[in-house]
Amino acid sequence: MTASLRKIIHIDMDAFFASVEQRDNPELKGKPVAVGGDGKRGVVAAASYEARKYGVYSAMSSKIALQKCPHLIFVRPRFEVYREVSLQIREIFSEYTDLIEPLSLDEAYLDVTQNKKQFPSATLLARQIKEEIKAKTQLTASAGISFNKFLAKIASDFNKPNGLFTIVPADSSMFIDELPIKKFHGIGKVTAKKMHQLGIYTGKDLKKWQKNDLLKHFGKAGGFYFHIAQGQDYRPVNPNRIRKSIGAERTFSEDLFEENEMIEALQKITQKLSPLLLDRNIQGRTLTLKIKYADFKQITRSQTSLEGLQTEDDLAKIYIPLLRSIFPLKIGIRLLGLQVSNLSSQPNTETSNKIGMQLTLSF
Repeated sequence: MTASLRKIIHIDMDAFFASVEQRDNPELKGKPVAVGGDGKRGVVAAASYEARKYGVYSAMSSKIALQKCPHLIFVRPRFEVYREVSLQIREIFSEYTDLIEPLSLDEAYLDVTQNKKQFPSATLLARQIKEEIKAKTQLTASAGISFNKFLAKIASDFNKPNGLFTIVPADSSMFIDELPIKKFHGIGKVTAKKMHQLGIYTGKDLKKWQKNDLLKHFGKAGGFYFHIAQGQDYRPVNPNRIRKSIGAERTFSEDLFEENEMIEALQKITQKLSPLLLDRNIQGRTLTLKIKYADFKQITRSQTSLEGLQTEDDLAKIYIPLLRSIFPLKIGIRLLGLQVSNLSSQPNTETSNKIGMQLTLSF
């Protein structure tokens, strides 16, 4: 089936973590809420739309967030709750199609070209999915509908929150021409800045460039930029997509200097990480230790095991030697993280593919 005949929906939950907290605690409704740590080294994992009005966004330091919004309310993350709600939403998706490709806890692609409801209109189907999510979870989602994944993703951001936007083939060329390059999915801030330096500000500007020239300036990604400028994206919705890695990290209120403190901190991280592997019957082969020093310098240390990594003991056998390799210290450590990669599914993996390609938890 060609991409032009596909009907793709991209569902993106609105301010997911923060919205769950506002749902479960009525006192937070209508107020600026940030999920994350409120300490001097805390980081915002998610922000409600009330907080975003003040310029508070995810990945922002809590200190800066409070400067922007002094009355910001911080809530500690509850990842188990978010995962439960995410699975509840995935069950709703499965009522409509089996072609579901999760990207993270709060977003997924659905191919509804041939759907279980036999709806001819993907837009009407997306509206019904949104209504069912609202009815069953009391949360809102935004939906983008188009004939390929790239345009569906762009469309879901167009009218957030609680948005519904469709880009039909006849309108796609004009839509892309007028779209600012910084809003292209797959083009980050650094790449957008480089494109601006080359005189590329919109899709129309990008469309003027030859593929070989884009490859010269942007490497392999240049080919992708060339095709999306033409509205071409032939990637199918892949329901068997396996995540690349699972990780967790922790920022400390005070710098750590002692080995025993760091091992204790890593034990707490594995208590978050190991259940994710066990619950989804996934094993990894490579463990990476992430270290950020007090001066913000960051290093990683990795080791690959012949045996599968899944339990807390499996992880400890590797992260302890990796940690000891960085001693003696000249400066304290402000953050530690662990990431398990080279993942493979084990038998009975029905739920293992229900979370996206990469998951990193901060707490």
